[in-house]
Amino acid sequence: MTNNTNDSFKSETRDGMQIDWDVPIEMDDGIVLRADIFRPIDSGQYPSLISYGPYGKGLSFQKGYPTAWEKMVSDHPDTAAGSSNKYQNWEVLDPEKWVPDGYICIRVDSRGAGRSPGVVDHHSPRETRDFYECIEWAGQQAWSNGNVGLAGISYYGTNQWRVAALKPPHLKAMCIWEGYSDRYRDSTHHGGILCTFVKNWQDMQVRNVQHGLGTRGPISELTGELVCGPETLTDEELAANRVPMWQELLDHQMDDEYYAVRKSVFSEIEVPLLSAGNWGGQGLHLRGNIEGFMRSGSTRKWLEMHGGAHWAGLYTDYGVDIQKRFFDYYLKEINNGWEQNQPKLQLQIRHVDHFEQRYEEAWPIPRTEWTKLYLNCADHSLSFNPPEENTKVSYQPLVQGTTFYAKPFEEEVEITGPAALKIFMSSLSNDADIFTVLHVYDPQGQEVVFQGALDPHTPVGQGWLRASHRELDETLSTPYRPYYRHQQKMPLIPEQKTALDVEIWPTSIVIPKGYQLALSVLGKDYEWDGPAAHLSNMKNPMKGCGPFIHDDPIDRPPAIFGAEVTLYSDQDMPSYVLLPFIPKK
Repeated sequence: MTNNTNDSFKSETRDGMQIDWDVPIEMDDGIVLRADIFRPIDSGQYPSLISYGPYGKGLSFQKGYPTAWEKMVSDHPDTAAGSSNKYQNWEVLDPEKWVPDGYICIRVDSRGAGRSPGVVDHHSPRETRDFYECIEWAGQQAWSNGNVGLAGISYYGTNQWRVAALKPPHLKAMCIWEGYSDRYRDSTHHGGILCTFVKNWQDMQVRNVQHGLGTRGPISELTGELVCGPETLTDEELAANRVPMWQELLDHQMDDEYYAVRKSVFSEIEVPLLSAGNWGGQGLHLRGNIEGFMRSGSTRKWLEMHGGAHWAGLYTDYGVDIQKRFFDYYLKEINNGWEQNQPKLQLQIRHVDHFEQRYEEAWPIPRTEWTKLYLNCADHSLSFNPPEENTKVSYQPLVQGTTFYAKPFEEEVEITGPAALKIFMSSLSNDADIFTVLHVYDPQGQEVVFQGALDPHTPVGQGWLRASHRELDETLSTPYRPYYRHQQKMPLIPEQKTALDVEIWPTSIVIPKGYQLALSVLGKDYEWDGPAAHLSNMKNPMKGCGPFIHDDPIDRPPAIFGAEVTLYSDQDMPSYVLLPFIPKK
């Protein structure tokens, strides 16, 4: 594929870069997508780093996401240092930090978004094919050395898992920064419970830059062009160019073919990869990075885990350094010792007030001491010893759950890895939603919360399960990471005791001496005991779970999910949480 000679684009030299604005890339069905390309001024052949997504390549980070930008620069001044920041764009590389080092940065507006026409159909096979063709186009240009890498956060990471499985010949490496890998389990249905995030996300972050907004949309501060293309469509025409995603999610409650074509075939991924996840990314930016790392077929793969706001790490000196060392090795073929010297895991181990970097060789960490803490329903305790009598406790799921507390630790304890809850329960209805939360409390009884991927008051760990989705995939499940099939509903028999294995997403926390660990079992989303937080790109106030909440009345009718739930912990069938305790090296 080549540039359409009848559809010219603007090229100019500015700020030490050769910039090609709105370059056309024709797809196999005739649709022409648009890309901005930032290249070194000196002629030659260079590796390319490409991103493909729906956020509008002409909308600046600062204008589109002002509160996120202000927080990032305030918390991490290095993200803005050494750059004019004029070319900053949401969740993709800053070209001013890459082009001087001999990289080409390519930003493609996905089909139906920004300057690219077409129908918006998120994470569809059509989008994945488009991405494949953009990669191959980039690898064959005169300015390319034939090596293409993938970079970007969230959406720009998620689609990497899928396109890599198609094996584009020019794709040589990818860095997935906080990008989930399973649309059903990691994003839309946590434990089978519908999450309303994507509905609000599309309204707040995609519809505002949909192609066809034209004069009703923003104007690029760099080019003066309309961010959403030259034509202005009616609301009805715009709606017709969006697949009804939310209705599709309501219609597809189980992990059926709709999701199968929107997830990666991990075994087909062979390209070198660096997967970077966020301990505070409960709900979207955590589980998929670890699952993708674990299950991908590539033999050259690395996992990095960090904390903090999810949009910041990619831009920090720390993030740029690890990405450049990785891409230098595979795209520039610089023998910097990456394969020989970089441990498989680079973990930012979380403490209550800081992070410490540590290297490990495998996930879960091989020296993990898998430890059971048993629930005692009589006194709400968490204990290392099984119960000595049969106990039970009941709660009203939509009003208040129940919490179990361990004794204050007599010495510092580290918990890093996946976790799981084994409970025996019953409901007065034929189903129940289980929301599980791990907490840490200081000696004064105050909960210790963390800056999550989005919410600044995130607990240590969370997990979810709809009881009727409890069927396990025996091939993929482990004691510490239950894996649900989500293929058929298994209704509860009211008041009958039933065993559930609840996945708690991976976590990392070093608990100081004198602090307490606690476990809550709830029937609704966790809420932090403090004021809500706000981001300009989020519709709802954030109360501890960020935007990853589960409150759709169609998915969760109160008559079913508000019925009383009883937990049991018997001598012969104890309920417990299995935790990854890490001994000191």
